[in-house]
Amino acid sequence: MAQAFRETTKWTENTPNHAYLLEGDLMRAYIPSGRTEATWFKKPIRIDRRGRKFEALKVSPFEEPVWATLKTVELIKTVQGSKGAEYIVNLEERTCTCPGYTFRGQCRHIKELALD
Repeated sequence: MAQAFRETTKWTENTPNHAYLLEGDLMRAYIPSGRTEATWFKKPIRIDRRGRKFEALKVSPFEEPVWATLKTVELIKTVQGSKGAEYIVNLEERTCTCPGYTFRGQCRHIKELALD
């Protein structure tokens, strides 16, 4: 289960600390210092915690997007494109096999299924 942390590392430069949503050494999202909106990753990113200090946050500032909370529905779906081709959408990883996703990293198939 992911837990929210705020970095408390004392850097020698004017480097700001951010808030992170971590599962072990995997970062699912972060909120840059001075902002309130989280940046979510399609796939968790490994974070090196060596030499860094973190404190657990009692109240998480992270509001998971709808697609991140879909645990009880089927997460792999086959959809039909506008010209009849079939594409595979993975709602957990937010990927699609359509050309739009291949070139832009996003597509209408994911957006439409995430609203179901």
